[in-house]
Amino acid sequence: MTRTISAGAWTVDTRRGDDALDDLADEWTDLYHRSAVASPFQSYAWVRSWWRAYGRAGRLRVFLVRQHGRLVAAAAFQARGPVLAPLGGDLTDFTDVLLDDRAAVPAARALTAALLRDPGWQVVDLPESRRGAALVAAWPGGHHETAGSVCLDLPARPMDELVAALPPHTRKTVRRRLNQLRKAGPEIRETTPGEAPRAIDDLLRLHRRQWQGRGGNPGHRTPAFAAHLTSAIPGMIRDGQAALLEYRFAGDLLASSLLLIGRDLVGGYLYGADPVLRGRVDVTTMLLADALALAHRWGRPTMSMLRGAEPHKATWRPAAVANRRLLLTRPGSLRGAAYAHGVLLHRRAVTFAGRRAPWLRTVRDRLRGRR
Repeated sequence: MTRTISAGAWTVDTRRGDDALDDLADEWTDLYHRSAVASPFQSYAWVRSWWRAYGRAGRLRVFLVRQHGRLVAAAAFQARGPVLAPLGGDLTDFTDVLLDDRAAVPAARALTAALLRDPGWQVVDLPESRRGAALVAAWPGGHHETAGSVCLDLPARPMDELVAALPPHTRKTVRRRLNQLRKAGPEIRETTPGEAPRAIDDLLRLHRRQWQGRGGNPGHRTPAFAAHLTSAIPGMIRDGQAALLEYRFAGDLLASSLLLIGRDLVGGYLYGADPVLRGRVDVTTMLLADALALAHRWGRPTMSMLRGAEPHKATWRPAAVANRRLLLTRPGSLRGAAYAHGVLLHRRAVTFAGRRAPWLRTVRDRLRGRR
């Protein structure tokens, strides 16, 4: 079902139905390349494939704003009771909508009005918003925020410059690892869109081997995750939104790295490495060197290690950039306000427990691993 409202040069479509994202590939991708806030997680290929792999029937809501017939704002959500949540779930490192840079303010207002006309929901929950999230300035209702995940970012400059800025002892260690890598001489190549389905299968196989017996994210071992990446990545490679690198040693594929390419960054999203590599090269150094080179080549100022502040990332002295969880409540909605305050209280409780009783986090992580 599509509801269309027109006013002068502006047209707003609100779509419901499991096929609401169909037939939008060309204009959605065109808008993506005109949106400064765009990340790969708002690309058409990512959003649509996630919906097909994980979506629940009857929950899709798509909002489209056009000016003189050209798409200038787009957002896709799933309805969960009173909450509108962006597509992507836990697999998405950044959540936002798309706005045309040249019409951002009026487009945001028109998109906000379209959201408020849509009945049923009480709060928009954007769990991983970056600085300058698109809808905040135009939102007329309650606006609440709390801490999201931390991403670790590096400037996209040549590896030699990055290493030179490290402390002396670390610099020596990294240079030794780079020399070790040069001696190992891996063959590195980017896969084509046509090769991507096979390459994704190999990446996930290597990822499973890498984490065998060591935990890891169980969501990365599901058929739905494999289906999502297999569907999304070929189109993202074709549209310059992803790169999939393969590393062969003496002809054997021993590592793969999936990089997502946004308007302002290249992000290291997922990698897999055969355990036999551990004694031969430093895998993190290997992957980072090529991610930096790719970001530099694409003219992106930042190479992001995305979410997670794992200790091994600290070697490179990255900048910690915090996402924010944004809660935009419908004006006058007591239910929306109650939901937002519940989220804020839960976050405070988690923060307090982390500071005063860190052992609770260990118990939580073990229970999640067992599940």
